[in-house]
Amino acid sequence: MRIALFEPEIAGNVGAVLRLGACLGTPVDLIEPLGFVWDDARVRRVAMDYIDHVSIARHRDFAAFRASIGTSRLILFTTKASQSAYDFQYMPDDILLFGKESAGVPTDIAAACDARVRLPMRSGVRSMNLALSAALATGEALRQTGGLPG
Repeated sequence: MRIALFEPEIAGNVGAVLRLGACLGTPVDLIEPLGFVWDDARVRRVAMDYIDHVSIARHRDFAAFRASIGTSRLILFTTKASQSAYDFQYMPDDILLFGKESAGVPTDIAAACDARVRLPMRSGVRSMNLALSAALATGEALRQTGGLPG
């Protein structure tokens, strides 16, 4: 299981997701361009010492990322999906993809994914925070596949 962030814009969200990856043993892929200057000290400040416990891969663009994932399924989390993330059947080598905070992913990126799911939420609200969404999604995917740490 991996977490992938498409063109994330907020360093604090990336730091929180890196901490999540460290705690759950889930590698994190960052698909550039990033919306902030990658500064190890800045990201380390948010991720704290957890950054030393997570595998991070940076990809110059979506094509480079897609070429690196082999046969793993790419599962997009989007408010535009109809299927609940809790009704979806995950596999241990799935990659959970989250779009940029301001706009999600373009339609061509969504079309390149193997499945699209949404996190259920009340009507009248736009979306959850990126890091919170990643935590809910990763927890459920790992629970289903028996991958939660002991």
